[in-house]
Amino acid sequence: MNNILHISLIQADLVWEDIGANLENLDRMLEQVPAHADLVVLPETFSTGFTMQSDRFAEGEDGQALAWMQKAAREKDLFLTGSLIVRDRQRIYNRLYWVSPQGTEGFYDKQHLFRLGREDEHFVPGEERKVFSLGEFRIRPQICYDLRFPVFSRNRGDYDVLLNVANWPAPRQQVWEVLTRARAIENQCYFLGVNRAGVDGLGTVHTGGTCAIDPMGSIMQKLDKQPGLLNCKLDLSKLRDYRKDFPVWKDADPFELR
Repeated sequence: MNNILHISLIQADLVWEDIGANLENLDRMLEQVPAHADLVVLPETFSTGFTMQSDRFAEGEDGQALAWMQKAAREKDLFLTGSLIVRDRQRIYNRLYWVSPQGTEGFYDKQHLFRLGREDEHFVPGEERKVFSLGEFRIRPQICYDLRFPVFSRNRGDYDVLLNVANWPAPRQQVWEVLTRARAIENQCYFLGVNRAGVDGLGTVHTGGTCAIDPMGSIMQKLDKQPGLLNCKLDLSKLRDYRKDFPVWKDADPFELR
């Protein structure tokens, strides 16, 4: 692993508010993951869809979906990540878990809650920036709406991969396509975006577009609107060489995020 990372991005058609059905479907999709995969990435709120019935579906540390993640990571000997509706000390978060074969190693709580969808009325925003390590790669997780905020996404020289898991709707698919490439370019990093497919329980259409993008904004691989698996390989040596040969990061404007 170290300088090379093999990743499988799962673009699933999520079953609305049905944890068991989603986990069964994802089990079938996991069977397609190559044996050499280091990391598998699932969409935002992969066990329920992007429902605002947060009080009803929030799970604790002993919840069904997290237990499933831990079991899958252990049995397949890889890292697994994706977001769930989680209750923690009576607060409800849209929380991305980072799970290794040994168990849960960390989490990131979505900081930008989607006001238009009333997410801010049903969830509590996170407050901490997180960066996870896998081999020599440093991976910064984000969730859906976070993608729209470039200052929040700014690379401080502390990550190599920007990872976004989403339920991004079809009417704004062009925005997804532009911003995913922009974030890779401006942060001189690899970008991985995992969107869902299909129609949710509110009639919202999702047209996928799960993608892997290189630091120059070129699309390495991309899925269409159908459910499926995107397998990609990231090379850290190439990224380091690019940053050395084209050191734009040295001229970035200093700032403080409040």
